[in-house]
Amino acid sequence: MQTLTTDAAEFLEVAESLPIEMRIAIVDRLLETIQPTDAEIDKLWVGEADRRAEEIRSGKVTAKRGDVFLKEARQKLGL
Repeated sequence: MQTLTTDAAEFLEVAESLPIEMRIAIVDRLLETIQPTDAEIDKLWVGEADRRAEEIRSGKVTAKRGDVFLKEARQKLGL
């Protein structure tokens, strides 16, 4: 891992002290510089999320808590 410059270390120190919402906004902006968003892909993901939410609302599928799902997945994988 590359060592941070003094400026970058100072920025990081200030950023870490910000409220979570501001830190998330900074992370989102930085990630955007690495991999720009694609409006069409975002639209498809929103559609997928809407479809899955409707399946839960309608009772077609039952949601599981994340910790329960991970425990069952680990058991199935023998981990």
